[in-house]
Amino acid sequence: MIHGWIENGASVSTHLFFHAAIQHSLTKPKKQMNTKELLSRYNAGQRDFRNLNLIAVNFRSLNFTGINLSGANLTKANLTKTNLSYANLKGAILVGAMLSEANFTGANLTEANLSNTNLGEAILGQTYLKGAILPDGTTPSTLSNRLKVPQI
Repeated sequence: MIHGWIENGASVSTHLFFHAAIQHSLTKPKKQMNTKELLSRYNAGQRDFRNLNLIAVNFRSLNFTGINLSGANLTKANLTKTNLSYANLKGAILVGAMLSEANFTGANLTEANLSNTNLGEAILGQTYLKGAILPDGTTPSTLSNRLKVPQI
């Protein structure tokens, strides 16, 4: 079950603004890393890439199974056809990210900000979305037949 994506009748835009501001102020300063360095470290066995600033990064068609990008800022990132199965994206900011055919099977998107994204073609089997901010027009019921959310 997905909880908390709109609270107390606040408008979606107001909610998204305040959530993003609070989320930004509560997280550690984000470190920068380019795609080449991250991919090199991932291929060497590193999986922990928490709290990175990856704004507008191009991860198109890459395989990041099991990566930990919790708290990362992936605003406007290109994740088209990226394999993020079993990834930890808890609290990640994915505002405006391109998610076409991205594989989120078994991924943790708890409290992630998915506003201004299109989940229409994303693979979401067994994806955890508790507390996630969903794109405008997307509701838990529109995703329910694709999620098969594990009971908690």
